[in-house]
Amino acid sequence: MMQKIGPPLAIVFAALLWSLDGFLRQELYTISAFLIVTLEHSLGAILFLPLLIKALPKIKNLGQRGWISIFWISIFGGILGTFFYTKALSYLDYIDLSVVVLLQKLQPIFAISLASIILKEKLSQRFIGLALVAMLGGYLVTFGNTSIANWNDKTLIAALLATLAAFSWGSSTVLGKHALNLLPLTTVTALRLSLTAIGALIIYSVTSNDIGAIELTSRQWRILVIIVMSTGAGALFIYYYGLKHLPASHASVYELTWPLSAVFLDWYVRGRMLSFTQFIGAVLLLGSMILLTRENTHE
Repeated sequence: MMQKIGPPLAIVFAALLWSLDGFLRQELYTISAFLIVTLEHSLGAILFLPLLIKALPKIKNLGQRGWISIFWISIFGGILGTFFYTKALSYLDYIDLSVVVLLQKLQPIFAISLASIILKEKLSQRFIGLALVAMLGGYLVTFGNTSIANWNDKTLIAALLATLAAFSWGSSTVLGKHALNLLPLTTVTALRLSLTAIGALIIYSVTSNDIGAIELTSRQWRILVIIVMSTGAGALFIYYYGLKHLPASHASVYELTWPLSAVFLDWYVRGRMLSFTQFIGAVLLLGSMILLTRENTHE
């Protein structure tokens, strides 16, 4: 019984941690988004280094498709997804946190679509209809009652960044599940963090004009460590535990805990609620996500 309850609870708990992530990262608004990605994954890689060394014999036997999955989740799930999401949060003066987080729930559309392409699954008319409903919900959540004439460039940029993060993480769910079928979850977590840290460090070294001038306050370092231990590497390990023992479509349903809890926290901390139109959009978005994941389960 506990084995059946454990994986779903792991996904829910990881999602609850992620709902706190936006609040923690806002404390780092003075630091470039890519530097945060680099430092966060480097600290996580150091934390999981002993597990990586222990798993070297298994890693050596990993095939080409396995490495493709590992590199994909490291680059898209680690570097690009986290960068797009962190960058979107830097526009919170122009767009609510709840909007940024709710747009992440486009992930199942990307995940199920890519799974159908990779696994050669046929998309049903029901899937296409639900996907359109989800897109409408995402539109209403983003813009609410705002007319086209009042659209703000920064709102559009934040929404685009959040959607790109959803694609990066949605595709990583599919390939992450593939990697977990080949390697233990501790090994996948360690590899993901290490390769992401290396890739981020290389990119940051190339793009930064003065890599030696990294100046963080003691408070910012503490927040980074908290992120790594909770919403970063810690939540990733917990999530991979759940994903390893669940179909990816089921995991997507339990992940819906993230936007719901994040919206509640945004209301509790800042007193900001969605407008009626945005609420309708959220219902359409989340409802279609649940039906989409069920659609994937049945087929």
